[in-house]
Amino acid sequence: MQFQLIEYLALFIASLTVVGLVTPMVRRLAIRLEVIDSPSESHKTHKKPVPYLGGVAIVIGVLIVTYGSLLQSRDLSAIGLVNTVLLPAILMGAIGLIDDVKKLSPWPRFIAQNIFGLAISAILIVTNTLGSPSGHILIDILITIFWIVGITNSINFFDNVDGGASGTIAISSFFLFVLSFQGGQFLISALAIVLSGSTLGFLIWNRPPARIYMGDAGALFLGLLIATLTLRFDPNPIFLSASFSIPVLLLAVPILDTSVAVTSRLRRGISPFQGGQDHLSHRLMRSGLSKKQAVIALWSISLFFCGMAVGISNSPYTVERIITSLSAALWFLLFIFFLRKESY
Repeated sequence: MQFQLIEYLALFIASLTVVGLVTPMVRRLAIRLEVIDSPSESHKTHKKPVPYLGGVAIVIGVLIVTYGSLLQSRDLSAIGLVNTVLLPAILMGAIGLIDDVKKLSPWPRFIAQNIFGLAISAILIVTNTLGSPSGHILIDILITIFWIVGITNSINFFDNVDGGASGTIAISSFFLFVLSFQGGQFLISALAIVLSGSTLGFLIWNRPPARIYMGDAGALFLGLLIATLTLRFDPNPIFLSASFSIPVLLLAVPILDTSVAVTSRLRRGISPFQGGQDHLSHRLMRSGLSKKQAVIALWSISLFFCGMAVGISNSPYTVERIITSLSAALWFLLFIFFLRKESY
């Protein structure tokens, strides 16, 4: 599946348009079915009920544009490859949808994430399509499962403020498109630009003040999809440490948010899965920022780290480790900075 730059632009516009048009329809359906997020829990920051199911619109947009472009190009051989990426994400999104409607406990989601992580690691290793293999099968399997489970949960945790997750995924997937396009990895390029357009289309309705939330259906779908794409992505750097750092930098802000929240909860002796107002957005708002300003700050940090990832990919090998070390130091400083902010 190979596209010209103008065709990638068409994929981006098509996915943005489809999701932008489908989202209000899904919103009306959610209101009719009373799938509503009421601000009845202590960790909620919104004042009025907001409908869920926005993730359904994202899934619809990704599927229509992706498979529609495949059928139009008559590149049926690529459908099998696309299925290995999208089908696990769709199934994970379906579990999230059940959770949105029926309110599951965290364990069914966690077990499903591990199962999908194991299945995806088997596919990547058997087909030799793991972007940065360590050279040891067992280590690759463990890293893959850890990444799948970790990123899927990170995106779900990070969906705690209007536009936070959707805007950040739009940024991360766009930079993943840039990197994969530079490397001639056309399948990842196409799916990444579709993902970026879809999340931006949803952001029209999800930006502060949000008129609809993506819910677990959207967060788990996006988490598994972006995790799988970054695993398949083959970075350019010479050093393995720099190669591993690029996917981490693309998703540095959701990882930072989860790290701060989980560390804070463990220090206070409560479950990491328990909701709370201890995420990055909450800490920024307690520092005096408005909800909109907090979201823009998180987007800006994400842009910075994604820019560092592009810098590593395009730097001479003598500079790769310098940028990697600098990025790690800045991330750690942010971790300390946010962790020292009030948890509540």
